[in-house]
Amino acid sequence: MTLTLDRPAPVRSGRLLAAAQLTGSLGDGAFLTCSVLFFTRIVGLSPAQVGLGLTLGWAVGSVAGVPLGHLADRHGARGSAVLLALATSASILTFPLVRTPLLFVLAACLYGSCQTGLAAVRQALLAALADPERRTRVRAHLQSAGNAGLAVGAGLGGLALSADTAPAYLTVFALDAAGFVVTAVLLHRLPAVARTSSPRAGEPKLAVLRDRPYALVTLLNAVLLLRMPLLSVAIPLWIVERTAAPGWTVSALFVLNTVMVVLLQVRVAGRLANIGAAARMVRRSGVLLFASCAAFALSAFGTSPWIAFAALVVGAVVQVFGEMLQSAGTWEIGFALAPADRQGQYQGFFGTGVSVARAAGPVLLSTVVIGWGLPGWLLLGAVFLGAGWAMGPAVRWARATAGARPAPQGGLGCV
Repeated sequence: MTLTLDRPAPVRSGRLLAAAQLTGSLGDGAFLTCSVLFFTRIVGLSPAQVGLGLTLGWAVGSVAGVPLGHLADRHGARGSAVLLALATSASILTFPLVRTPLLFVLAACLYGSCQTGLAAVRQALLAALADPERRTRVRAHLQSAGNAGLAVGAGLGGLALSADTAPAYLTVFALDAAGFVVTAVLLHRLPAVARTSSPRAGEPKLAVLRDRPYALVTLLNAVLLLRMPLLSVAIPLWIVERTAAPGWTVSALFVLNTVMVVLLQVRVAGRLANIGAAARMVRRSGVLLFASCAAFALSAFGTSPWIAFAALVVGAVVQVFGEMLQSAGTWEIGFALAPADRQGQYQGFFGTGVSVARAAGPVLLSTVVIGWGLPGWLLLGAVFLGAGWAMGPAVRWARATAGARPAPQGGLGCV
C-alpha cells in the first residue's frame, strides 16, 4: 500500500501506520479463518461454547475500550499502542493453553479487551498525527492495507485448514502473535504524541459516557455495522440453506468484497469535504444497504444456481459500496465530534460499535434473516435505511451541543 504524503516526516509516519495495519491483519486473517475449528476439533469445545466465549470476549472488550483509550490520552498514544500490541500478542498465545470452557472465556475476554483497546488507541494516534482535513483519507489507506492483510492471511489460514492438524493450527497462532510484535515495533518508531492535560476540577474523567449526542451517533454506527456479520455469518448460511447457488459462492463474495475495498475505499473517502458531507454519505449508505438486502432476499427465488449466483453478486456489489460509504462517513464523524484532547476515550467508545456488531450480530442476523426469510431481509434493510437517515439529525444535535472543537495540528497528510 503506497501513501503519498506532504513532507518527509509524515511520509514515514504514514508508511509506518500502514505497515503496522498490514502486519497485524495478516495474522488476524489466518487466525479468524481457522481458530474456531481449532477450538472445536483439537481442544474439544462445542460450537455453542466457542460462540458464547467469543460473544463474552467482544462484550468485555467493548467495555474496556473507553478506559484504555482514556489511559492513552493521559499517558501518550504511542506508548499505549505499543503496550497494547504486545498485550494482544500475549493474549493470542494463551489460546493454545485453553483446555476448558472457563479458560476459553477468560482468554477470549483478554483478547477482546486488548484488540478493542489497541484499535481505539491507534485511532487516537492517527488523529494526533494527521491533519484534520486528511485523516479520514489516511484512515481509508489503512483500511485498504488491513483488508489486503486479511485476504492474504485468510489464504494462509486455508493452508492450516487443509492440513487440519494441531501443529498447523498452532503455527497460525504463532504467526498472529508474531505479527503483533512486529506491529509494536513499527508503532514504536512513530513520532511521540503529547499527553493531554489532566481533567479540570469537577470534570468527569470519562466525559464521553455523559455525551448523549455522541452516544446516539455511536449507537447508529453500531446498527450500521451489522453489515459486518451480514457478510461473514448471515450470507454464508443463507447461501447454503436457502438458495440454489453453488457452495463456492461464499468464497467468491468474500474475495469480491475484499478486492473492491482495497481498490476503491481511498477514492470514496477522498470525496469527503466536511462533516456535513460525511452525514450525507452515511445516509446514502443506508439506501444502498437496504437495496443489497432486497437483492440477497431475491436470490432464494427459483431453482437456477446461476440466477441465484447473479442475484447474490448484485447484492454483494451494492453492499460493498454501502459499506465503503458508511465506513468513510462514520470515520469522519467519529473524529470530528471528539474533543481534540480526548480522542482516545472517544475513539474507544465509538469503537464499541464493532464489538457490539461482532457480539450480537451473528445471533441476531441468524434469527431474523435465516429464520424469517424475505420479511427478515426487508426488516434488516429498513433498519439500515433508518439508521443511515437518522445519522444527519444526530450529527447536527452533537454539533449544536458541543460546538466546534479544535483538532490537533498534525504532521501527516495524504494527497
